[in-house]
Amino acid sequence: MGGDLSLPGRLVELCVPLKEVIEPVSAGITLGSHRVPNRHAIGYLRVANVRKGWIDSSDIAVLEEQRNDRPRYELVRGDVLVVEGHADPEQIGRAAIVLDEHSGLLYQNHLFRLRFAEVVPEFAVLWLNSQYVRSYWVTRCATSSGLYTINSKLLEEVPFPALSRDEQRRIVAAHAVVEWRISALERVRVKLKAAEAALSAEVFAKVDSLWPTTRLEDIATVAAGVTLGSEPVGDGTLELPYLRVANVLDGRIDTADVKKVRILRSQYERFALRKGDLLLTEGGDLDKLGRGAVWDGRIDQCLHQNHVFRVRCGEEMSPDFLVLYTSSDAGRAYFQRVGKQTTNLASINSTQVKQMPVPLPPLTEQENLLGPIRSVRSRLAVLDRQVSKLRVVQQGVVEDLLSGGGTSFVA
Repeated sequence: MGGDLSLPGRLVELCVPLKEVIEPVSAGITLGSHRVPNRHAIGYLRVANVRKGWIDSSDIAVLEEQRNDRPRYELVRGDVLVVEGHADPEQIGRAAIVLDEHSGLLYQNHLFRLRFAEVVPEFAVLWLNSQYVRSYWVTRCATSSGLYTINSKLLEEVPFPALSRDEQRRIVAAHAVVEWRISALERVRVKLKAAEAALSAEVFAKVDSLWPTTRLEDIATVAAGVTLGSEPVGDGTLELPYLRVANVLDGRIDTADVKKVRILRSQYERFALRKGDLLLTEGGDLDKLGRGAVWDGRIDQCLHQNHVFRVRCGEEMSPDFLVLYTSSDAGRAYFQRVGKQTTNLASINSTQVKQMPVPLPPLTEQENLLGPIRSVRSRLAVLDRQVSKLRVVQQGVVEDLLSGGGTSFVA
């Protein structure tokens, strides 16, 4: 089984529909006024809790428990949760395993629960988060009002490798070896990010009293990018790389996976990026609104998607100083205050970005304040490159084992 997926080696013959190795797919609790916590509050997991490969327990919401909730919706160790919908198509279908600390919690209806009998759950999560399954969703997900979704029937048909449990454990172990190295680097990164946050907080501790403020549109231009869909064809068109929400992270641009789009040649200047442009994301989780980074020009003739705002600063504002402010507590508070919140999606529009009040110290002072922060960021950049290289190694090791090969790395 492989369909239109490009599966490595023997997997074309070994894959079976996911429904053959799981209990029936189960969706979670639909929220409503009757679920407002009262006398019998119980914790439940939401889309925001289910990250790619792990569950974030830092913010567990509660609802009112009702009769028969536990038999239907209670999670146990080894359950796998899959995200049903997201503003970023790269995030739909992301999966994580339920551990002991999550047992006894319930889960919402925008998550699917999978239970396996003869499959190692950790292997299932690796596979469901792999590039192969991601390509499956990209060609099959539905979209409406900026939200991409999948359904249980499609989930049941996901190709799944029918490998022995010993092979599954070997692949999980190989992945874990590299993950241990990555985790060590990530711990250092957390400390550096804390130092960066402390330096940034110190910069903006006295914004109201030190500097004048102005609206962003008075010192920069704000523009949306190219809308995907019916692309032009023939003469007078260009096919170019573009940055989407998945590429714009908090403080950095990830170009490990950049897609291309075709536009009219006459549209190039409208959507093109320049070195020094600040990119801000339009939608996602409420606390991620306005996530941004400065483009360093590493790709020639690169565009940006319509869900990513391009902010081009004038002579009075450094883009590095501006992104420092948009990612500060004050900047995030503004986006959360003006953002539009729906059931599973938050968003901001270009007018709100343009009207954002920003501090405007003299340019020379901006540069002086950025000095210590840039020093920390240069160390972060080195760490990020090391992690990226290890991710490539990790993917190669897992793919080698999936295709039936051996690897000296594991030994």
